[in-house]
Amino acid sequence: MSRIAIVGNFARDRVDNGPPRPGGCPAFAALALRLLGREGQIVTRFAAADSALFEPLVAGFEVPVAVLGARATSGFGLLYDGERRTLTVEAIGDAWTPEDVAVVAADAGWTHVAPLLRSDFPAATLAALAAGGRRVSLDGQGLVRVPRLGPLMLDGAYDPAVLAHLTVLKLAEDEASVLTGGTFDEDDAARLGVPEIVLTLGSGGCVVFAGGVSARVPAAGRVPGVHTTGAGDVFMVGYVAARSDGETPAAAAGQASELVARMLAARKRER
Repeated sequence: MSRIAIVGNFARDRVDNGPPRPGGCPAFAALALRLLGREGQIVTRFAAADSALFEPLVAGFEVPVAVLGARATSGFGLLYDGERRTLTVEAIGDAWTPEDVAVVAADAGWTHVAPLLRSDFPAATLAALAAGGRRVSLDGQGLVRVPRLGPLMLDGAYDPAVLAHLTVLKLAEDEASVLTGGTFDEDDAARLGVPEIVLTLGSGGCVVFAGGVSARVPAAGRVPGVHTTGAGDVFMVGYVAARSDGETPAAAAGQASELVARMLAARKRER
């Protein structure tokens, strides 16, 4: 069982106009690692002014955490209507530099990078992460989310150099539509040139594009009546963990879907 790392900004999330709560992939990655019962490293950052919100959570992670300083903490407002989610960008977090990611453990052969906006991880930073043969997974938010305050805007004006350093790219349906202008298929996956692309479809499961072919992977189970914030983050931690253990892309997606179902079921019990 090899070690994995998760890198990304924390965020101040306000869900359905509630009080700020910890968000961003690091807030959910520790839970995913705990559910998996495996080792990992989390590398994150937030501004000192937000320490009271994030430090209690970090203290309970039970996995190695490296916290970098930041001038600003990412912030989002999230409104849910079933599986439909509307986001507002309330604050833009710091961009990561190649020097920042030097703290990622040398023995983390797979690293999941979780940008909240396109400005979070420039190509040079991803190149630094991929140096030495490390395999890098990227959340597609980092391609299409415009770093601008106000209602979240998506467009396809990303730097193509970002893709050269990836082993895995995760795309939600709306992100894929921005990149293609329509349905995402095997030709689109080939055009992007990333060895593995996972197109997530919410309760519809996902489609994995790898080796020039695609495979539909059904969701492990629907958990109604609970918000799905963090589900994509948990999914990708599960996917990267399974791939690092030698599972095929399709099998890894299936295991990741099961992990999300476990997480959502636990969230529903805690309500």
